[in-house]
Amino acid sequence: MMNMNKGYVYLVGAGPGDPGLITVKGLNCIRQADVLVYDRLAGQRLLAYARPDAELIYVGKSPERHAMRQEEINRLLVDKAKEGKLVTRLKGGDPFVFGRGGEEAELLVENGIPFEVVPGITSAVAVPAYAGIPVTHRGYTSTLAIITGNEDPHKEDSGIAWDKIATGAGTLVFLMGMGNLPGICQKLIEFGRSPATPVALIRWGTRPEQRTVTGTLENIYHKAMAANFKNPAVIVVGEVVQLREKLSWFENRPLFGKRIIVTRSREQASALSAAIEALGGEAWEFPTIQIEPPDDFTVLDNAITDVRSYRWVIFTSVNGVKMFFDRMRVNKKDIRDLSDVRLCAIGPRTREELEKRGLLVDFVPGEYRAEEIVEGLKSKILPGDRVLLPRADIARQLLPRALAELGAVVHEVTAYRTVLGSGDAAAIRQALAAGEVNVVTFTSSSTVKNFVKLIGEEGLPQLMEKVVVASIGPITSQTARELGMSVDIEAGEYTINGLVQAITDYFAGRESA
Repeated sequence: MMNMNKGYVYLVGAGPGDPGLITVKGLNCIRQADVLVYDRLAGQRLLAYARPDAELIYVGKSPERHAMRQEEINRLLVDKAKEGKLVTRLKGGDPFVFGRGGEEAELLVENGIPFEVVPGITSAVAVPAYAGIPVTHRGYTSTLAIITGNEDPHKEDSGIAWDKIATGAGTLVFLMGMGNLPGICQKLIEFGRSPATPVALIRWGTRPEQRTVTGTLENIYHKAMAANFKNPAVIVVGEVVQLREKLSWFENRPLFGKRIIVTRSREQASALSAAIEALGGEAWEFPTIQIEPPDDFTVLDNAITDVRSYRWVIFTSVNGVKMFFDRMRVNKKDIRDLSDVRLCAIGPRTREELEKRGLLVDFVPGEYRAEEIVEGLKSKILPGDRVLLPRADIARQLLPRALAELGAVVHEVTAYRTVLGSGDAAAIRQALAAGEVNVVTFTSSSTVKNFVKLIGEEGLPQLMEKVVVASIGPITSQTARELGMSVDIEAGEYTINGLVQAITDYFAGRESA
């Protein structure tokens, strides 16, 4: 049992960059941390899992610049733990594979600080895998060596036994070795490796920026220079590199290399994010809206109590369905109270949400918007029919007005409120400014309006200049244009699947043009 008063340190491997590759235990350590000490390669998206009150300290190092020297990092872990803090040291890859985690652990022991090591997926294995290269394969080699690329191959007291390494293992993986690439190739050839041995260079492996260059020991340096290839990169030497042409999977997916902002509420974002990532894109969730219950349930509860008096109940969102049935349960009602009520759903997802509750929907419009609901119900609603509309507090007034013109007695009630989301606007603005975002998606007018509120109007046209804007439908597109954005993609079917398909078609068209 850890003594929390004394402090505790987790040395956690974050994996090679794809946030989905962190372990479950590692993710729990991030969530629990009082202090999160993280590296350049630890994956920015993982920081979103930290507690809002956690102290985040960047200690990243690159060949060009160190935010903090290793000795200072070691001391920082000790000092924070002595304050009684739970410290998570988040390191790219695995903490003990060229991560200097051993040095950090030694100082913790010397200072009596309890710690735990949470291994991570090392880039030495994961990055080649994402490039379609298995580091071992029965038909090629059963041996693997992982070597630092940071050491100058020409130094006299080298810690690398080049005479044994060169031919002693079938696959050689060098980490962070781009600066020493010509020397590495020269040494391997000098000590017996064939100049024709296949080599792969993989930069920013497992991330949307992943790029791969292949060649041989004889020509890979010239290819790297031509491609302006730099760290962070993994160098793979061996016959297994030949398998890349057959096994490449990550870079072949239709949305590979695309970083896509998802602006839906946190509760709803997962479906869109999952669809994007299944096609090889990277989804950044930036919840611009948040779904909240009404300030007062009285009006909604009264409508539910009297639900048998309505001829139609029209649901215009999944959120409306969920909130409505939550309150039915509170009011001791169930689907039997809807036996004589006809149901309308604005689209297939809303219909599915009703069907989950054992209800069949009487009408779904061909186009999933308010105008089509009115058009479709013209012949179904009689003058005097009572119609209940449980929906958002900021919904458009077109639907209730048009239904009233048909002679319906419309009762519009607030089932939920749409409020400003809590996404990290500073991080998204920074990513937009750095050109790290390819697409911003909008699934409703409120996501557009709140995106602008959170990011700020100042400089927005410049920030969005090279970003593709993808809208779920014409109403959302209209709002985006009114707020000064150009809409590049509009879904033909106004659903999440329709939006993802439109994005996929857009980039497929650009690549084939």
